[in-house]
Amino acid sequence: MNDPNCAYCGNDDTLAKFGIFICELPASKIYLFKEQSHLGRCIAAYKNHIGDINELSDAELSAYYQDIAKLSRALKQIFHPDKINYGAYGDTAKHFHTHLVPKYKDEFEWGDVFAMNPDRIYFETTRYQELIKNIKAAL
Repeated sequence: MNDPNCAYCGNDDTLAKFGIFICELPASKIYLFKEQSHLGRCIAAYKNHIGDINELSDAELSAYYQDIAKLSRALKQIFHPDKINYGAYGDTAKHFHTHLVPKYKDEFEWGDVFAMNPDRIYFETTRYQELIKNIKAAL
């Protein structure tokens, strides 16, 4: 059920350019988005290679969105955003996934749709490790 050409299935160099693996939940794999204009931005990719939400059974869909809710609660606990935006795209990445984007009033893109990759803020390895440790602990 995995596609060796898919970044989310293969954990290849393509994925390493934009995300860092955090952990696996029952229905998804969680990644920290490297570009952190929205502190705490993560991606929840469905654990198997599917292209669209309509390919999931009701039980699979429920399990996936339970993972999303669990991650969302963890992000709220750690980062205290004013809102978390959710985006499920798939025009180019043919693997069903959801971006969880913490948004903060009076900060970057508040009130607008978040950019796919604003290419503004990146951290040193130790800062990513700290964020990942905190997210894992909250999950």
